[in-house]
Amino acid sequence: FGSRQSLPKKSRQDFCPKKPAMGRVIRGSRKGKSLIFTAKTRLRKGAVKLRAVDYAERQGYMKGLIKNIIHDPGRGAPLCEVVFHDPYRYKLKKELWVAVEGAHTGQFVYCGSKAQLAIGNVLPVGKMPEGTVISMCEEKATDRGRYARASGTSCMVVGHSDDGRKSRIRLPSGSRKSIPSTCRAIVGIVAGGGRMDKPVLKAGNNHHKYRVKRNSWPKVRGSAMNPVEHPHGGGNHQHVGHPTTVSRASVAGQKVGLIAARRTGLLRGGQKLKK
Repeated sequence: FGSRQSLPKKSRQDFCPKKPAMGRVIRGSRKGKSLIFTAKTRLRKGAVKLRAVDYAERQGYMKGLIKNIIHDPGRGAPLCEVVFHDPYRYKLKKELWVAVEGAHTGQFVYCGSKAQLAIGNVLPVGKMPEGTVISMCEEKATDRGRYARASGTSCMVVGHSDDGRKSRIRLPSGSRKSIPSTCRAIVGIVAGGGRMDKPVLKAGNNHHKYRVKRNSWPKVRGSAMNPVEHPHGGGNHQHVGHPTTVSRASVAGQKVGLIAARRTGLLRGGQKLKK
């Protein structure tokens, strides 16, 4: 038979097809799945909403009492506990509202279409004159407050339609929006304004600020990472090395930077305000 040739041993890699080298799951993709990034809600005081609309509010008004003004962790604006009598049963109903400037404990507030225009009262936007400063404004009737809820923010009633069905408000961003006139809002500006005027000064202040909100700080820049961790990572100097605009149809691991940007760069020239 002759000398037996020693055949090379087949390693396991010869049977397993080689997988392409994959990058790490980037931070933006992990945020959707992981519980690490969810909001810290254990110590929060509850959902902040206006009263649920009932017959009394639609036809007349309800009287409430501000029992307490409290701090809500992770929120810049103070909250107020407002107590109402239940119109149908012998019990009290407690509501959590955003406190407006000038509200105090022991103050009576009135909710309803027949309520007076006074600080802290809640009434439909259609019943307010033009120029009224409002907060906690509803987007759709009976949704219990969507716009101008952050500290120091407010909307302004700009005008009403001739048929009285729609009202136009100016949002905190400066844009204008038409909403149904039956949408309610609190009269006044949200308390806690000027919060951003104070300089942060040190990283510890930001640490405590975001500790009660969610895990979103500190943020490492993509260009400071390795190529395995981010599309902007790597290189001998910290640079991106390619355009930061990225397609809407790109896969999740590529979606960083300016996603589906219609235009980039500075806004040049004066912008005309839409009436």
